[in-house]
Amino acid sequence: MAESSPVVEIRNLSFSRGSRKIFDGVDIDIYRGKVTAIMGPSGTGKTTLLRLIGGQLRPDTGTIKVDGQNVPKLNYHDLYALRKRMGMLFQNGALLTDMDVFDNIAFPLREHTQLNDRLIRSLVLMKLEAVGLRGARDLMPSELSGGMSRRVALARAVVMDPMIMMYDEPFTGQDPISMGVLVRLIRTLNDALGLTSIIVSHDIKETAAIADHIYLLSGGKVVAQGSTEELNQSNSEWAQQFMKGLPDGPVPFHYPAQDFSDDLLNLDGRPRGAR
Repeated sequence: MAESSPVVEIRNLSFSRGSRKIFDGVDIDIYRGKVTAIMGPSGTGKTTLLRLIGGQLRPDTGTIKVDGQNVPKLNYHDLYALRKRMGMLFQNGALLTDMDVFDNIAFPLREHTQLNDRLIRSLVLMKLEAVGLRGARDLMPSELSGGMSRRVALARAVVMDPMIMMYDEPFTGQDPISMGVLVRLIRTLNDALGLTSIIVSHDIKETAAIADHIYLLSGGKVVAQGSTEELNQSNSEWAQQFMKGLPDGPVPFHYPAQDFSDDLLNLDGRPRGAR
């Protein structure tokens, strides 16, 4: 991975929401042609990181470079042009409910290109074939199962042949068969189309099976990184807790509170909001 320059280069990234520090001096490199996973406990800012990469949010300090361009410094025109080279698979698929499958996938091509209808039809059918749903092109989103909806959304996300694909919790709510199909599709499409993929996910087994490199985030920092094998063999307590799903460790099971015995004996104590 060190032989090529990263497509996404994040340096000294800091970002806060009010008084809460989401990122505090984070460095991340995402390399061309690789599947990179961003993982960690809930509330660590994984989806926020995707929004920072896409320019929806601006960091407090630090740089976020995508293909050599410093995203927070881009003007509206240049940011819009860069976003057209990014694909995004949202958690809920985000299909347009009043359009059928074909028109959902054709929408980005009609919006951003001057291609004629014949070429658009060919491209849409190619992407549907790639996700195994060419026969579902006339169905409405309400007629699709959850797994089918996610696959249609994936076809739409790659129809413009993006440089980068970002996946926000792609396996959430999927049955085992649909999850297996998505896992295979993400890896196959990444390699076949020469993509650079970024996956945000809580699903350790499925994500680790296809990721070339994993970053573990916690407390605003990168607490561990490496391949799946390296993290499984790591001496890091963070890596061991997350990769093995341990209930307690550096990320505690209990929310901070006063001593339990003192709390029980505090006869004058009242629940918050009690009168």
